[in-house]
Formats: sequence, structure tokens, C-alpha cells
Amino acid sequence: MKVGFIGLGNVGGKLAGSLLRNKFDLTVRDLDENLTKPFVEQGAKFANTAKELAEKVDLIITCLPSPEICSEVMEGSDGILNGLSENKIWLEMSTTDEAEVKRIGQKVIENKAIPLDGPVSGGCHRAATGNIAIFVGGEREAFNKILPALTVMGRKILHTGELGSASVLKVITNYLASVHLVALGEAWTVAKKSNLDLTKAYKGIAVSSGNSFVHETESQVILNGSYNINFTMDLVLKDTGLFDELAKKLNASLEISPKIVDIFKDGQKKYGSRAWSSMIVKRMEDINQINFRAEGFPEELVDNEPEKKGHEI
Repeated sequence: MKVGFIGLGNVGGKLAGSLLRNKFDLTVRDLDENLTKPFVEQGAKFANTAKELAEKVDLIITCLPSPEICSEVMEGSDGILNGLSENKIWLEMSTTDEAEVKRIGQKVIENKAIPLDGPVSGGCHRAATGNIAIFVGGEREAFNKILPALTVMGRKILHTGELGSASVLKVITNYLASVHLVALGEAWTVAKKSNLDLTKAYKGIAVSSGNSFVHETESQVILNGSYNINFTMDLVLKDTGLFDELAKKLNASLEISPKIVDIFKDGQKKYGSRAWSSMIVKRMEDINQINFRAEGFPEELVDNEPEKKGHEI
């Protein structure tokens, strides 16, 4: 199977790296030539346009920062849609809007190709080692066809149902992660003001009913002070915004979600769009004139689990 990958940023570059490392026939494209160059040097092919890439491969993967950019890459004059033909598969691995992936998916179908949405979850450090989770929505037969590629990019692969279902599940999980992160800011504030040993507090939370994946990972770079989670404030606002808009479309009355959006808007205003998302807890540090520093925590997360072939769950 020939695979094309468009979007070699924080997550996409790591997913594409897993494909290359596992000897897939890979063609890449990104507007930033500094991102494509290392792939070409390691044996990947390069496409000058998205259309050219789509013409050359069987599976086209996009992993892009926003639905708007994905639309440009898909629907432009040199876009993927104009390079599609019968039985090619488009896999959208960005975190995107269900309605948008269905809209573009219909255009893919009109070109006799097959659309799938396949967002990932679990952190950039796990994307680097092929240990991240992948949700996939769309035709089961197409899912089965690309499963060999999915199982080198991710550890646990879930077929979620029809096209768009994976994107809905992804924005739900990202919303929960954002809630957990904001709650951690308040938890660390109370721990600090109570004069707890923060290293012991970290360990105590990790073995308690209050534990979360976000605590196990992001608390480490918060306590270090780097906040470096390889995910930025603007991307959280995109994701929480997608969740909040979905709730409105469904006429679901929510209480916490609008507050989370407001908190991250304030964080973006204070620290900038490209600030690390875990800096949202710095709001509590600044308000309370404290810090959450502790010795022995890493500046950046590294996945120490050995790389293993993934499987469907």
C-alpha cells in the first residue's frame, strides 16, 4: 500500500515517522520544507501539490491544524479531491468538526473514493513511538484495508461506527482532558497553599480516585515549570469550541463547557495563542502569587513504553 501524508506538524510528523520507520512506501507534503526535508532524506517521496500526492498513492492521510485548512487542502484547484480516483481512501486524522468531515466526505464519495475520519488521542509523546490511540469512523471494509497502516501509527485502534463518529468521540475526549487540566490548576493551588510536599501530592493523586491521564502526564511538566506538552493554547480553544458548538447543535444544555471555553480564552489572552496548553494552570499561580514547582520532574514527556504493533480494540 502506498501512503501519502499531508501535515507534518507536532502530531502529523510523528505519525508519518512511524509509517516511514516501519518501511511503508510514503509520500509527504507540508508547506514548511524544513519539515519535509528529513523525511525525503530518509527515503520518503515528496509531492509538489496535494493533487499530485493523491494521484500517486492508495491512502491519503491529512493531519492539519483546522477544518478551514483541511478544506483548502481538499478543495483547492491543486487539492486532494482533484487527484482522487476509484477506491482510493482519504483518512482525516485532524481533530475536526463532524459536519465538515461528512461534507467533504460526500465529495470524496462523488469521486468514487472512500472517506474515513481517524483522529488520535494520547499525547504527542505517544504519537512518536506509535503507542497512541486512534479512533476511526467510516466503512468497515475500508477500515480493514488500512488497518496495517493504523497498527504502526497507533497501539489501540477503535472502529467507532459511521463517518464522523470518530470526530465526535475525539472532541468529547479532548473536552474532558481540558476540564481535567483546569481542575488540576485549582487542585495544585490548594495543595501548595496547604504546604503539601508537591512530589508526594503528585504520587498520592496518581494512586487515588482523583487520578487522570492528564494528571499523570501534564502535571509532570507543570511541576517542572516547562509546561511543555507539545500542544498549544489555540488548539485547545479549537477543540473545546468544537465540543461547545456540537452541544449547541444538539440542543444539549451544558454548564461546565462554556466556562472552560471562557477560561481558555482568558489563558490565550494572557499567555498567547502559541503558549503551551498546560500553561492554563499559570492563571492560578498568578492569581494566588504562588508556583507549582517540584524537583525531579521532566522538562518534556518521553514515552518509555517499547514500540509494539497495535491492534483493534
